[in-house]
Amino acid sequence: MKILFYDTKVYDQESFTSELEAYPDVEVKFLKTDLTRNTAELSHGYDAVCAFVNSDIGTRTVEILHENGIRLILMRCAGFNNVDLKTVEKYGIRILRVPGYSPEAVAEHAMGLALTVNRRLHKSYIKVRENDFSLGSLMGFNFHGKTAGIVGTGKIGAAMVRICHGFGMKVLAYDVYKNPDLQEIAEYVSLEELLSQSDLISLHCPLTEDTRHLINRETIRKMKDGVILVNTSRGALVKTEALIEGIRAHKFFGVGLDVYEEETPNVFEDRSDEILEHSVTARLLSFPNVMITSHQGFFTREALSAIARTTLENVRAFESGEPSPNDVTAGM
Repeated sequence: MKILFYDTKVYDQESFTSELEAYPDVEVKFLKTDLTRNTAELSHGYDAVCAFVNSDIGTRTVEILHENGIRLILMRCAGFNNVDLKTVEKYGIRILRVPGYSPEAVAEHAMGLALTVNRRLHKSYIKVRENDFSLGSLMGFNFHGKTAGIVGTGKIGAAMVRICHGFGMKVLAYDVYKNPDLQEIAEYVSLEELLSQSDLISLHCPLTEDTRHLINRETIRKMKDGVILVNTSRGALVKTEALIEGIRAHKFFGVGLDVYEEETPNVFEDRSDEILEHSVTARLLSFPNVMITSHQGFFTREALSAIARTTLENVRAFESGEPSPNDVTAGM
């Protein structure tokens, strides 16, 4: 099987190349460019394409892939909100994803963001490098004994529940589907109760029509004053303008974001010599109690290896015609 990989960095190429020895029937080509309607034509002559979290797999892209004879779309990530599933299904293209490559990696990063904005580690690092050893503006608060609210308790959310429990926090959880493995360490409550009682709120739910802008003016108003908000899931879970209003109104003690609404042109790119076109991103970066990272929650050696292995196992499942729990369908 010939597979065209879009939007790859050196670390992607290394992780997949190290796994390919076990899959001698798979031939790959790596591209730096991302998959869009303008680059889909490059797939001519291949059996499958492999895309990533910010690829544009909309209607026209899928149509071109179909015209080129693509039978399989491999998502080397968990999310698929950037895929036109109805058109994929219409043309009989199979799509497989990597749903759980390293939940601990993302959850650990979420707690790292929470700790950073709480104890002002990002500010402390800069102060000390400039020989400023004063403690002004660096005071935080203990997580031990406080309440953590985890929105979404799938694999990543469950890992975050366990981390918060290990910190000695009371853990509240909200999810449409309760995770029975967490019943002894987390209490499921309504979203409204979670928002009003939590000192730390961490988002771990997928982006759907129901969850888009889950954090908005109304839900922010229900939160405690001085709350810490962390998002390592999907940027559009948070309405950015409402978040900025809340920050300016001193609603948040700190905000940690690994994802945000305008991240697409920035993620995984070096733009240090450029002026950011979008003022929303620049405004978020201007606040001293906000920490933003570049969608790196997944970025560990273990996670990259797991992504490569699972993606190639998805190829094997496709070639054998076997169903897979990693299948993505329009009804999901």
